[in-house]
Order: sequence, then structure tokens, then C-alpha cells
Amino acid sequence: MKQEFERFDMTAKPVRTKWYLRPLTIALSLPDVIRHRLMIRKTGVEGLKPPYILLCNHNAFMDFKAATRAIWPQRANYVVAIDGFIGREKLLRDVGCICKRKFTSDPVLVYQCRRTLKNGDVLILYPEARYSLCGTTAVLPASLGKFCKMMKVPVVTLICHGHHINSPFWNLHDRGVAPTEADMTLLFTPEALAAAGEDEINERIVEAFQYDDYRWQKERGIRVTYPKRAEGLHKVLYQCPACRAEFRMKTSGDRLTCSACGKEWIYREDGELEAADGNTEFSHIPDWYEWERANVRTEVESGTYSSGELRVTVDTLPNAKRFIRLGEGTMTHDMDGFTVRGTDVDGDPFEMRKPVPSLYSCHIEYDYLGKHGDCVDLNTLEDTWYIYPEGEDFSVTKMALATEELYFAFRREKGRPCRPGLA
Repeated sequence: MKQEFERFDMTAKPVRTKWYLRPLTIALSLPDVIRHRLMIRKTGVEGLKPPYILLCNHNAFMDFKAATRAIWPQRANYVVAIDGFIGREKLLRDVGCICKRKFTSDPVLVYQCRRTLKNGDVLILYPEARYSLCGTTAVLPASLGKFCKMMKVPVVTLICHGHHINSPFWNLHDRGVAPTEADMTLLFTPEALAAAGEDEINERIVEAFQYDDYRWQKERGIRVTYPKRAEGLHKVLYQCPACRAEFRMKTSGDRLTCSACGKEWIYREDGELEAADGNTEFSHIPDWYEWERANVRTEVESGTYSSGELRVTVDTLPNAKRFIRLGEGTMTHDMDGFTVRGTDVDGDPFEMRKPVPSLYSCHIEYDYLGKHGDCVDLNTLEDTWYIYPEGEDFSVTKMALATEELYFAFRREKGRPCRPGLA
């Protein structure tokens, strides 16, 4: 584009939460905490004072409110993706947020995290870096162990349960689930970190991050009566297990239907699926999702995975003011990674390539802001592109799964297999 835009200042020092905003953070959190009767179980953190690292799982916006309640009245800095800053940069900086562009390796962020801890505050990280698609653990970066060891402060985990059931990423309607739960656990003291190797640290973090909201719902006997509870689920469950057709799943009310073969499943109040007629291939939603992953893995291993060339519209987010229409073009996701190219609004060419080794996972959105459609979010250290494919013969969920499986295959080929749960 001929016009140059101001870039977000990623190097700005983290701001300690302004004293007059600290009561506001808890005041905005408490209504939902109380309404959902959030129960926080604490293990080993009694009397723990900052600085320390708080690693949180990520299923819904409610996670932030749970973290605020869990550490209150301690002060914190939160690492937040740049799209969360849109139109409210000053406020988010003043309440202690640190900006990050998703799935990029940013050495400046390490400096900012270290400064937060030197200030004597809590550093809150969401290492899954996106909302979970189906209420189970997303892949964690293998650099986490090295990072924690480098920081030399206690490491605490906060694992929330029920937030996905209450407001799943594929349909954000609040279903009034109560009670929800969270486990706040001291994982490492500074002494234990010093004595542990990076692999051991990673293994314990991965173990602490194992969760399954649908299993939690079943065990707690929680029922969701919201009549449209299935709507949007086809974004995650994009492949029919009966006829294996892709991108033909639809949802309405409490029903999930394949438009290719006509098979229908009921999404029951207890969170399980039941075929309206015949065999129920998967009653547990995460099992269906992992079956899709296995199918993608087969395509990757055979060297046949490709999204094909998709027509796309691209919006750019150089700063936190607003998205700007970059232009139109094409996107391909295949065995070489992502390639996006096109022509901007001034008639100049643009291109972004994300080769397989550069991206262990990617951020996606479903029907972004309720009006823009599904998209893939690709980032450099200076820019964020929201890429919207046209038509119906694609699934951003499949692209996200393929991004991970391509990366895992690359690592295996180089003789560096990823440990389970890590990338």
C-alpha cells in the first residue's frame, strides 16, 4: 500500500496497573464470578506473594475474570493478543496488558515479562495462545520450560473448568453454567526450577494442563438447556464420520446434520452427542475432533494435504486502531505451509509466506465479530493479517489442525519429534 501506517509500539515498557483502575478490574470480574459461582481450589499458593508466573488455560473471556479473582488483590501484567487492543489501547496498557502478535517468536516480549517480574508483580500468560476449539488442551510451546527456568520465580497454574461449556468458542452465547471451577496450583518454586531440566519442567506443565470440559460436564452432571446449543458446532466438527464428506456439516437448534448423507445427531443437554438414527460414531465431542485430526495427519503423511487455492479478502492490523482492508487475492495451505498473495487497494502486490517450520499452530476465528466470516490469522512481528476465504469448500479448523500436523511431521523428519502436548 502506498500509505504507510503507524505501527503498534511493541517495545513499550509494561505499565503497572494504575492504582485507580485496580478496583475496576475486580468490579468488572465479580458479577460473572458470582453468577457462575466460580469455585477456586488453591494448592500450595497460600501466602505466596509476587513475583510469580501464572500459566492459565484458555477457553473463554471468563478466564480473565477468574484469574483476576484468583490473584486479588495482587497486581498483574497480562500478555494479550493485539486484536484485543483494538480501540482501547490506552485502557488496556493502563490495566497492565502487554501486546503480543500470535504465534511469533518475539525476544522483546521476554524482556517485558522479565520487567514485570522485577516490578514485583504477577505475570499472567495463556500459553495455548488461543481459545480451545473443543474444550480440551491446545498444543503448548516447547520453549515454555526454558522460559520459566530463565525467569527464576515460582510457577503457578490456573486451570479453569466449565468456561467452554458455558460459552464455547464456536457459539459465544452465555449458557449460565454454574458452578464453574478452577484449580490454582503451585507447580515450581524457584529452587525446584533450578534443580529441574527444561524437559522435566515442560512435562509437568503439560500434565497440569490436561483438561476436558465435556468430561467435566458429564462428571458434574451439569445440563445445558439452551435450545440453540448445537449451533456453530459444525465449525469444529466439519467432517461427517458416517460418509466422511468434508465441509457439509450444518447445525440448527440442538441438531448437527450432514447435508451430504443426511445423517443427524442430537446435542444432548448433558453435552453428549446421540445419532437420531443408527450408530452414534462419537458421543464425546473431543473424540470426533481427534478423529478429524487423525485424518488430517494421514493426508500430511501421504503428502497430499492441500486446501487448494482459495479466493480471500485480507484485512491488516498494523496498530490497535482498527482493521484496514488490504485487498483481495488467494491463499493456499499445503505441504509447504501458508502462501497468501494478492493486490492491495492501490493496485500494488502483497504477499505473506509462512513455511511449515515457522508456525507450530495458528489462530483462527469463526464468524469474526458476527459479520466477517471465518478467518485465519497470520502474523509477523510488525503486522497481523485476518484472511477471509470465500465459498464453503474449506474449514479453518482443518487448516489449524493441518498447521500442527505439518509442524509435527517436519520435526519428525528432522529427527526432533515433539513431546506429547508440545510443539
